[in-house]
Amino acid sequence: MLVEQRTYDISPGIPLKDFLDNYERLGLPAQKRILGGFLGYFTTEFGTQNQVRHFWAYSDLEDRRQRRAALAADHEWQACIEIVRPMIIRWDNSIMYPTSFSPIRQLPVRADDEEGTIFNPLGGGSR
Repeated sequence: MLVEQRTYDISPGIPLKDFLDNYERLGLPAQKRILGGFLGYFTTEFGTQNQVRHFWAYSDLEDRRQRRAALAADHEWQACIEIVRPMIIRWDNSIMYPTSFSPIRQLPVRADDEEGTIFNPLGGGSR
């Protein structure tokens, strides 16, 4: 398993809420449907402002490659990036592998229902 962290710096002239509202309405449904493995989407409180970070889990690099290619070909995703991409002034992504003592070492998210099954890292399995 691997986790991809994607970091986007949103233009200071764009209210962060505008980016998040458009992404949640247009992009997130397509990404959850195609990518699976949605771990979370976060905004910064301290440090770089107008920044979002999101995390996605994949089985391996080939799984990621196939899912990202399918996403790039999806018309719903294309409609989203036409709106949100101009709002992003810089982006970065990192691929991370869990350590042997990480509480998350297996794919934590299944998209087998409408909302998906969310991993609870504090124990108790999924909710």
